[in-house]
Amino acid sequence: MGRQKGFTLIELMIVICIIGILASFAALSMTSYRVRGYNMLARSDVKNAFTASQAYFIDNPAGNVTVTNLTNCGFRTSDNVVVTVNNGTVDNLEITSVHGAGDTTYTINTYGIISPQ
Repeated sequence: MGRQKGFTLIELMIVICIIGILASFAALSMTSYRVRGYNMLARSDVKNAFTASQAYFIDNPAGNVTVTNLTNCGFRTSDNVVVTVNNGTVDNLEITSVHGAGDTTYTINTYGIISPQ
């Protein structure tokens, strides 16, 4: 009877530990990608709200923009994104948006400049 070939229990446990460590790195990376995606969704919504506000001001140059007015101009918020009109005049517009699972609040001003970049 010859010696049987195969892996020892220790070798198998080491391989399983290495796979577990690699999987945890992948999970952490995936989480950061998801948060970044949520942030970009909020950034996109604030830009779309600005575009809708410009459409509103074409018809109502002396008007005051509200979220309802933006909705009437075709703007729709994405799931879990909260859009707020802080100041809605044509000369002093400020709209913010944030995703519930994101970590950044985006603000757009009268000139269409979004912060943070």
